[in-house]
Amino acid sequence: MNKSFDIPFVGLKQGKHHFKFEVGKTFFDAFPLSTIENGDLIAEVELDKKETIMISNFIVHGTVKVICSRCNEHAKIDLNDTMINYYKFGTEKEDDENLFVLFPDEYKINVAQQVYELITVALPSNPKHKKGDCNAEMVELIKKYQSKEKKEEIDPRWEKLNKLN
Repeated sequence: MNKSFDIPFVGLKQGKHHFKFEVGKTFFDAFPLSTIENGDLIAEVELDKKETIMISNFIVHGTVKVICSRCNEHAKIDLNDTMINYYKFGTEKEDDENLFVLFPDEYKINVAQQVYELITVALPSNPKHKKGDCNAEMVELIKKYQSKEKKEEIDPRWEKLNKLN
């Protein structure tokens, strides 16, 4: 895991602490199955340390470079999202995906995985260029081969049922 995303919490006093991380190509290279090829993002973490728990507020903003689902060319997508995670000190595992248990021998947390998950969840399910920015040649090919919807003739016996609603 990327050591530059480590937050040593042992020496921190109780209260809020702010951390800022730059997310770029080398960050995404560490996740080999990532659909994101590159990015220019800032990840900010506000860590509120209390006696038995730490609350982290993640904020990610910037752009990522992904493949457009319409024209299959590279597209820059703007992202801006937040997430909250909780870290509690203890020894029992938790089932909550936003609650992490920090064992007594741990002295730092690595937030790279949480930052990556926030970025991927913030991505639209079908990332596309802004309207008019797609590869014009590909858009024309799509229009050419797109099936023309034919209005099917409905059996008159069934058409009366459609009118009931």
